[in-house]
Amino acid sequence: MDTDVSQIIAVEVKQLVLSLQREVAELRDENRRLRDRIEELEGKNPTERLDEAFSVTAEERRRAETGRRKGRKKQSSARRGRRTTEQKADNAERRELILPEGYNVAECRFVRERFVWRVINGQAVQVVYEIYHGPNGEKSEIPGVWPRSEFGIEVHIALARIVTITGLSIDKTCALIEFFWNLPLGKSQADALLNQLARRWEQEFESLCDLMAFSAIVHADETSWSINSVWAFLSEKARVLIFGCRKDGDTLAQILSKELFGGVLVSDDAAVYRGFSHAQKCWAHLLRKAIRLTLLKPDNEEYQRLLDGLLEIFYAAKRHAADGRLGDAGRAAKVDELDNTLAALLVRYCAEDSDVRAADFGKDFANLVSELIRLMTEEELFCFVTSPAAPATNNEAERSLRGAAMDRRTGRTSKTSKGARRRSILTSVLESLNLHLKTPTLSSVVAEVMTWQQDGFSLFDRLKLEVGLTSAPPGQSRLSKLVPAN
Repeated sequence: MDTDVSQIIAVEVKQLVLSLQREVAELRDENRRLRDRIEELEGKNPTERLDEAFSVTAEERRRAETGRRKGRKKQSSARRGRRTTEQKADNAERRELILPEGYNVAECRFVRERFVWRVINGQAVQVVYEIYHGPNGEKSEIPGVWPRSEFGIEVHIALARIVTITGLSIDKTCALIEFFWNLPLGKSQADALLNQLARRWEQEFESLCDLMAFSAIVHADETSWSINSVWAFLSEKARVLIFGCRKDGDTLAQILSKELFGGVLVSDDAAVYRGFSHAQKCWAHLLRKAIRLTLLKPDNEEYQRLLDGLLEIFYAAKRHAADGRLGDAGRAAKVDELDNTLAALLVRYCAEDSDVRAADFGKDFANLVSELIRLMTEEELFCFVTSPAAPATNNEAERSLRGAAMDRRTGRTSKTSKGARRRSILTSVLESLNLHLKTPTLSSVVAEVMTWQQDGFSLFDRLKLEVGLTSAPPGQSRLSKLVPAN
């Protein structure tokens, strides 16, 4: 009896040992897999994101697609596919003939019909365009309608303006368009229209980047984003906002080359902006640092003395910059006076034998004094005096990123590189149009874009010709380098 019990126990122990061995082997495999994954992630940028949507809706779509591949039947919906031509014809409210220039309908040959949603007198109307070709094959185009599109240019532009500039979601934009224009527009349709517009404006974005390097004054600033950073470049010729780019020297060199750019760069004192031949550092940043010290230590006389001196110098520089009586020589002399005044203010904090040294008042105070001395030595404090068109602060670039910063805080940012590239193109082109149109309204923007379709080149191409720039040979786009696909 004891032998039988011992045998049973031995068998159970053996089974337990085998089970534990299998579990150990599985854990080792899992440990090896996780270790390889950690090594892979350590070599990547911590802000790297998937180039694929990862919302619940996107996951449901992927699962549904997986189910269809496995032979599962797709759930039926109330609407089955695209609307037929007969259905479109029933809803059409207007017909128009599209003829080649110089021909009448009797001389032309009917080719096809196109059903397009247009906005006429503030209401959406579905128009049937009867397209004719000339006797020798002359083609005709529908004004204000791109090939293969069922919506007029005005719908594309209004949608892009509300989504990218105003900052509403696509869902809210569709509801707004339906409310004002009575245009039924689905979210997937709106997304497709935005993609189509961005593809058509890729060359315009490249032209804007080319113009930036030939501007007299460029404002630059950046802030963090859901994918890396968003960078703003503003000039008198163009507005370029790049979403999803890296904040490094390679990105900056794609827009502003230190060797080629001869204008004034207005920026903060970030290390990436150093090395330009003409630069104006933001006085607002410097003064805020001095004000912060006085608020932290209101009883510190040296903090207050430095702030009072900086404000006095800044106000004097502003007066000199606005003085139209001064010529180049007079402005240069005023800058020398300002440098001497600033040097006299800071010298007591630098001398080794001085009883008052910057290091005695804390790290922040010492860093501010060192920064002021360096910027004065590099002649980057009073460029706005010698070049009155340049501002003393970088507030304009900071304001241009305010909307992007709010989107970041509320989670309304792009989640993929594709979305970031689309936003970069649409935002840059629409903001740049605001610079050159006397009254930037929907009608004026549509009229301008329609001339691009007729002439074969855009407003920004004309500006490039004015500064002597020609079209670059085909190659990898600048945007693909700035915001590479994951």
